[in-house]
Amino acid sequence: MTMTTAGVIFVLTLVAALVAVYKPFGDYMFRAVSGTKQSRVERGIFRLVGVNPAAEQTWGVYARSVLAFSAISLLFLYLLQRVQNHLWLSLGFDPVVPHGAWNTAVSFVANTNWQSYSGESTMGHLVQMAGLAVQNFVSAAVGIAVAVALVRGFARSRTGQLGNFWVDLTRITLRILLPIAVLGAIAFMIGGAVQNLSAGTDVSTLTGGSQTITGGPVASQEVIKLLGTNGGGFYNTNSAHPFENPTSWTNWLQIFLILLIPFSLPRVFGRMVGQNRQGYAIVAVMGILAFASVAITNVFELAGHGTVPQAVGAALEGKDVRFDVSNSATFAAATTLTSTGAVNSFHDSFTSLGGMMTMFNMMLGEVAPGGTGSGMYGLLILAVITVFVAGLMVGRTPEYLGKKIGSREIKFASLYFLITPILVLVGTAAAFATGNNSTALNVGPHGLSEVLYAFTSASNNNGSAFGGITVNTTWWDTALGLCMLLGRFLPIIFVLALAGSLARQAPTPASEGTLPTHRPLFIGMVVGVTVVLVALTFLPALALGPLAEGL
Repeated sequence: MTMTTAGVIFVLTLVAALVAVYKPFGDYMFRAVSGTKQSRVERGIFRLVGVNPAAEQTWGVYARSVLAFSAISLLFLYLLQRVQNHLWLSLGFDPVVPHGAWNTAVSFVANTNWQSYSGESTMGHLVQMAGLAVQNFVSAAVGIAVAVALVRGFARSRTGQLGNFWVDLTRITLRILLPIAVLGAIAFMIGGAVQNLSAGTDVSTLTGGSQTITGGPVASQEVIKLLGTNGGGFYNTNSAHPFENPTSWTNWLQIFLILLIPFSLPRVFGRMVGQNRQGYAIVAVMGILAFASVAITNVFELAGHGTVPQAVGAALEGKDVRFDVSNSATFAAATTLTSTGAVNSFHDSFTSLGGMMTMFNMMLGEVAPGGTGSGMYGLLILAVITVFVAGLMVGRTPEYLGKKIGSREIKFASLYFLITPILVLVGTAAAFATGNNSTALNVGPHGLSEVLYAFTSASNNNGSAFGGITVNTTWWDTALGLCMLLGRFLPIIFVLALAGSLARQAPTPASEGTLPTHRPLFIGMVVGVTVVLVALTFLPALALGPLAEGL
């Protein structure tokens, strides 16, 4: 069997599995976020934190709850890293330096999981479990909660209530993320992933030397890093490490977990607005963009563009022979189409055009299918922009799901869209203006690509990197931390403000001039708007980096 054939089968089985779980798992998530009954554990949590589960919140209160929870989480995680040398299971590691602790705390709270450090030689087991792994759960739950709040804005009318953040956060964590994480961790342990509290084992190498094999609670952190589209690995080499990703079938399972929730959330959307066909339209947009990206990335990597890859017959540098070129390219596409950031190969060693695709995926806004929750609300924002553009073309007031898209709504949608490009382009320019681009391993177009990738990844809350750049400095930790913080929470504020504006509206009956938003025409328009907006915004930067290198 050729590498290309194996890669095609790999992708087709993923597609089949995602199609099979779309309806049952989507319906399960719908029941989890829409049900009114509380379990005994949930009631205990609500009493402990003083939350009335029957009380709903306006968009402003919901947003303040998100920000307050995230701020407390950031402070706790920062302090945990700073005092880790005094904690149990510290493994003798020193406290994380202030700028590194700040960057890591922001990164995990913002669901970015950018790592400017080597996990196995920097973080003790308690910090990994009680700090990083916990944020892998709750930061993912925050994203899903915000997406659900936006859908409630479309589904409800004449009300300012969007639900209760604390109820949504608890239910999503306990009913969706935790059960799958338990089952997934068991599957990874069966596959060979490490799960222990070992400080390390000394072994003799084949050459007669000695080496310490680091252990730890790897499988339990691995599953939620993928399921929650987090991406921060226990080991420096992330999912390329055999203790995190031992076999080809665990590699398939990792990609499946990355895509599971984002591709199933449109079903929740359709159920909540009472029109399943609307969910099918949104998932169709996701699927078209994702399939195109996976196919193009595979083509660029399998073609092996470049003198050395063409000479040896494959672009194998930075890739693991266990996964070959095709499955590595598929993993790279999946992890950058979502906000995961996990890697099983070295993106910096991809061909110039293959590396460009990983950047382009993030520049799309990570909406195909995007992160847990963030992909769903990002694509709904693009749908709002699409119906607004369509309304301008035919001279009618645009409507989406019975809600008018007026000046207030389009302002929120536009501000959401503008945040990331501003952060990426201003950050990249600042790195060059201050001379901090000199930390890149390469010069010329590839050096620009390394800096551009770093700010694209941070601002889109992805977390992967072109690893040829040194970012564990005060300037880089601070700059990227700010991009992660602003790139996560400013969009959330605009999403919730839009949700509140939509929820207050009275429903508008459909008329002959209403654009159907469940048909192929609308699906194609959303795909076109998404690609065109990215192309117009980022094409000059891509032309100076990966395109110039490729040509």
